[in-house]
Amino acid sequence: MQKRTTVYLDSVVYRALRLKAAETDRTVSDLVNEAVKLSLFEDAEDLGAFDERASELNLPFEDVIKELRRRGKI
Repeated sequence: MQKRTTVYLDSVVYRALRLKAAETDRTVSDLVNEAVKLSLFEDAEDLGAFDERASELNLPFEDVIKELRRRGKI
């Protein structure tokens, strides 16, 4: 099922998108749909990584720096 929407693009971005569509023999809609799917997939991967690391110890950045200095690593 397909849905329609309105997306406002910068004119330079739209021009580049139209050129890419013409060069690849695809529609602007196909290219936008692919880009959105890719972005959502990357977000899903990130969320999965967060879930995998949920049980890891959460250390404040300042504490890590202090420990590295104490151990002579920085």
